[in-house]
Amino acid sequence: MSAALGLKAKPTTSEPADDDSDISALINRLTAEVNQIAVDKTKAIQQITNQMKMLALNALIESSRAGAQGAGFAVVAQEVRGVGQQVETIARELETQLTKRTGDLVASIDRMSQRSRGERMVDLSLNAVELIDRNLYERTCDVRWWATDSAVVDCAASPAPAAVTYASQRLGVILGAYTVYLDLWLCDLDGNVIANGRADRFRVVGQNVAHTKWFREARTLRSGDDYVAGDVENQPLLGNAQVATYCASVRAGGQANGAPIGVLAIHFDWEPQARAIVQGVRVGDSDKARVLLVDSNFRVIAASDGQGILSERISLSLNGQRSGFYHDRSGTMIAFHATPGYETYRGLGWYGVIVCGA
Repeated sequence: MSAALGLKAKPTTSEPADDDSDISALINRLTAEVNQIAVDKTKAIQQITNQMKMLALNALIESSRAGAQGAGFAVVAQEVRGVGQQVETIARELETQLTKRTGDLVASIDRMSQRSRGERMVDLSLNAVELIDRNLYERTCDVRWWATDSAVVDCAASPAPAAVTYASQRLGVILGAYTVYLDLWLCDLDGNVIANGRADRFRVVGQNVAHTKWFREARTLRSGDDYVAGDVENQPLLGNAQVATYCASVRAGGQANGAPIGVLAIHFDWEPQARAIVQGVRVGDSDKARVLLVDSNFRVIAASDGQGILSERISLSLNGQRSGFYHDRSGTMIAFHATPGYETYRGLGWYGVIVCGA
């Protein structure tokens, strides 16, 4: 559980997608060139047939002047004129059919390119939410582990000054190694904070957190093997920082089936860690993409542009799907993927979302 490390996005396969884009652009260009050649050549044929028709017309005029002697030549001139008209008709049909077929090909390639791009964005959406899931799984392991620390258990059982001092020191040591946390709080069963790891920075001892959702849920945990994963929120007692709070019950003797004697709450330093995830997703500059993590209420909890965090809600058209992509009325592509969870961490109904400019 190397939770001391910050979040780093794992490499994603953006190069093949770029190659696909280049190939699509090449095929589009070649198709356009073929279409232009077809148009130019059919126009050249039409010019030649026009000349043939003019020659046939002149021949008819001359044959009429020649009278009976030009009658045979008139028949030939009529045939030449007829052939010219047939060639002109064929040339026009050829132009019409070629431009239609090349147009259909261009449209088909564009659809395939859009689908390839959309599927790539769905994969990258999954990559973002999967990375955060794996990291938050470690948070659930951390809190259950540290709740069995003897200093934490002893302090929860009997919060005498010496026990509080030692527990605070112990929590401080943990924070020194696990830099992704803002603070660790030990609370009694009434919701009073009795020790924390950064007492010099956050004076929270004596504060009561019984009203918080994460504490209320932690009070009802059935064993030391269970945990609470809280939604991202601004925590006033930590300078209004964005945190994701994870809790486990502290139990008598540090045993999973022991009687509950307290609650350990660990506050994950959300903003810088989540920012590393969404900004690490390898979308191309041409995608004009905004990478997001949103919670189960579609509230933005992380954004690659740093905008709207905890204040913006986006509209997702899921249509009963856990993943997919679509274009909204403005032509903007929106790709999404629901949290898959990781190991014993089931996730909180979050989504990875990528919004691409039209």
